[in-house]
Amino acid sequence: MEAYAQVLNYAIPFFVILILIESLVARQRGMVVNRGADTISSLSSGITNTIKDVLGLTVVIVSYSFFVQYLAIFEVEETWLLYVIGFIALDFAGYWMHRWNHTINFLWNRHIIHHSSEEFNLACALRQSISTIFSFFNILLIPAAIFGVPTHVIAIIAPLHLFAQFWYHTRLIGKMSFLEYFLVTPSHHRVHHAMNEQYLDKNYGQIFIVWDRLFGTFQAELEDVPAVYGVKRPVKTWNPIIINWQHMGLMLMDAWRTKNWWDKARIWFMPTGWRPADVIDQYPVKAVEDVYNFDKYETQLAKPLLAWSWFQLVVTITLMFHFTNHIADYSFTQILLYGGFLFVCIFSFTTLMDKSKYSLWAEGVKVGLGLGILWWQSGWFGLETFSVALTFVLAGYFIASLGIVGYFTRSGGEVGRVAG
Repeated sequence: MEAYAQVLNYAIPFFVILILIESLVARQRGMVVNRGADTISSLSSGITNTIKDVLGLTVVIVSYSFFVQYLAIFEVEETWLLYVIGFIALDFAGYWMHRWNHTINFLWNRHIIHHSSEEFNLACALRQSISTIFSFFNILLIPAAIFGVPTHVIAIIAPLHLFAQFWYHTRLIGKMSFLEYFLVTPSHHRVHHAMNEQYLDKNYGQIFIVWDRLFGTFQAELEDVPAVYGVKRPVKTWNPIIINWQHMGLMLMDAWRTKNWWDKARIWFMPTGWRPADVIDQYPVKAVEDVYNFDKYETQLAKPLLAWSWFQLVVTITLMFHFTNHIADYSFTQILLYGGFLFVCIFSFTTLMDKSKYSLWAEGVKVGLGLGILWWQSGWFGLETFSVALTFVLAGYFIASLGIVGYFTRSGGEVGRVAG
């Protein structure tokens, strides 16, 4: 956990800088690629995913090292060739896992968060899942195990492979000449994130587009078909925690409500979006019929409320860095408590952005938990060793935060001009 946390110290600031550069370049070109609330939601999702990974809240069904131990046929000397083989094997596995996430109903819950933004920008690349409780990924790495790629090589390659998928989430880069034939480019990935009929469920490749060309899922970006982003059943919330479980919640309700026992069993493994016939009639769910004529989710946040949301995000990111950089100093109970508190923070301010009637309650839970931790520990997870005054600063922040959220809740968030 500590090693991964150290990597994030460099990766997260780098990603944020690139997001700022993209926004500035877009403005110079007269384009709007970011909306405030949407970007906050995306960054918040990235925080939840980071915390989940640091906490290790994923159950691996079968470890990769198990496959290496029992299936390795070849012994390849640890040279650059071994890393190339491992990278290609990882990308091949990533293609199939990605494809299954899109085409099997219960697996879509693991991936919907990534497609939930109705924008396409670098920030939405950070919308990553916290609902991947069980990991099936290693079974797809059997080819790498057969070739004898050691576990530590995969451990080195995996984060590099993941971070290399960030850059192509942008509308600012057009088609890239000969690279379009073998690499995933922004053009290819715009197609993947679009919900146009021509583009739906295409271009699953993560680094190499050759898998899509080989397995019949490739679609080039068409000049006369502008991509429209989002999901066919819009999530209609800025709260990444709700988004992560929204699809699963619908499946659970459908499985409970349908009278057909066969439908109760098969709903999980049917194509994504499938619902029992009797449930569709009695409990319809609104979906986008015409992608060119639908209203993007928008809560019309006044500038003070949007500014407050940005401030809450910055505070949460700051606390996250403190958490990840000192995690080795904490007990297991403290790790779970700190991580849980950060989740509550995100739930609270994104609920406020939704103008939900529960936002004050959510903030109350956050403030109560925060003050409780300060009292229980006589400080904040060792932060008081830097300065005792920080304890009082945090206490003041919690109390003021509850008052400010109460103020916004009473005013309906309509104080001041609406932010663009």
